[in-house]
Amino acid sequence: MISPDLLADLKVPGPTETALSGPFWEAAERGQLLVQHCSACNRSILYPRRICPHCWSVDLSWQVASGRATLRTWSSIVRPGHPAWEPAAPYTVALAELDEGPTLLTQLRAEPQGLSAGLPLRVVFMRVGGRTLPFFEPAS
Repeated sequence: MISPDLLADLKVPGPTETALSGPFWEAAERGQLLVQHCSACNRSILYPRRICPHCWSVDLSWQVASGRATLRTWSSIVRPGHPAWEPAAPYTVALAELDEGPTLLTQLRAEPQGLSAGLPLRVVFMRVGGRTLPFFEPAS
């Protein structure tokens, strides 16, 4: 598993923050996971959008998510796509289905041995190259 100190010192390009995604990244800095919620169809949405992809409503608001998720699939990255991630390799990326519904591409704080689809996860926030990012780890 990657040490928090190594992650914090990586010189990796950060996520692109826009006016639309700003609340998500500001909440991550506070240790909160936000999702957009559509009042019209009562569904949660992630990544941030101006309209609901399910019903086309513009009645969207931000809500704090539970931080609980289910592991759907994962992959161990041995040769990163960006050279700045090489000191952290190997690491594991995953699709985590949030209890609220959306699926998030994330990094796992877990060794790949023993992972299985359906594993309960919980969010943890990690400093990576000057930004706070949501990672997930087994909920046990």
